[in-house]
Amino acid sequence: MKRILIAEDNDSNYILMTYVLRGLYEFERARNGEEAVKMASTNTYDLVLMDLKMPVTDGLEATRRIKKVLPTLPIIALTANVFDIDRQHAADAGCDGFLAKPISRKDCIDTIERLMG
Repeated sequence: MKRILIAEDNDSNYILMTYVLRGLYEFERARNGEEAVKMASTNTYDLVLMDLKMPVTDGLEATRRIKKVLPTLPIIALTANVFDIDRQHAADAGCDGFLAKPISRKDCIDTIERLMG
């Protein structure tokens, strides 16, 4: 089964993601960007779902740091900020996909499948 790292500091958003992914993928949680970088560097994941607004290290910086070490690991930005500039900042940081909160289950699964093949 494919493994996904969910980098999400908000408990409610994390619980929602578990309902979206349950039964389809294995997943683990990072509660901040620093933890996400450490987990991605020491474990094997097929994809990362990255909240952009997190404590310690934000999702954009965490993405940049992960991509330096694991350039082919797909990372999908998760954010409530849906302006074009937010999408551009995510892409510039190395995000391969972008999902707006609240997450649509269909959009989430479609984006994950497209990036994981």
